[in-house]
This record gives sequence, structure tokens and C-alpha cells, in this order.
Amino acid sequence: MNSTNTKWPLERRLFLMAGTVTILSAVLSALVSPWFLLLTAFVGVNQWMFTAFGNCPASFVFRKFGVQSQCKW
Repeated sequence: MNSTNTKWPLERRLFLMAGTVTILSAVLSALVSPWFLLLTAFVGVNQWMFTAFGNCPASFVFRKFGVQSQCKW
């Protein structure tokens, strides 16, 4: 198997990061303060940006480290 096939594409890494921050936000809002739900809103805005424009702040960072996108749109 080619080593490039084992790397996760940009979209998969973004979903992993978004899910992690969303779960963390839910836990922190339940245990610490409801203000942590703003993190969930931030994740939603970034996902909307990626869908609408093909980029979000996290995608710029991942691309800077050489992560390639699976979608070629």
C-alpha cells in the first residue's frame, strides 16, 4: 500500500477537529459555564465557511503543514 493512501485528507481532519471541539464545548458548558456553547457556534460558523467558500481558518493551518484536500472543486 502506498504511504500517501494512509494519510487523512483535509476534510477528514477538519471533521475530527470540529467534532472534538463540539464535544468539549458541550462538556464544558454542562460542567463549567453555558458560555462555552459559543465554541459550538464558532465550529458551526467555520463549517459553514468551509462549505460556502472552500476555506476556513483551520484549513489554512492544515494546508500550511502540507495536508492535501480530497475534494478537487
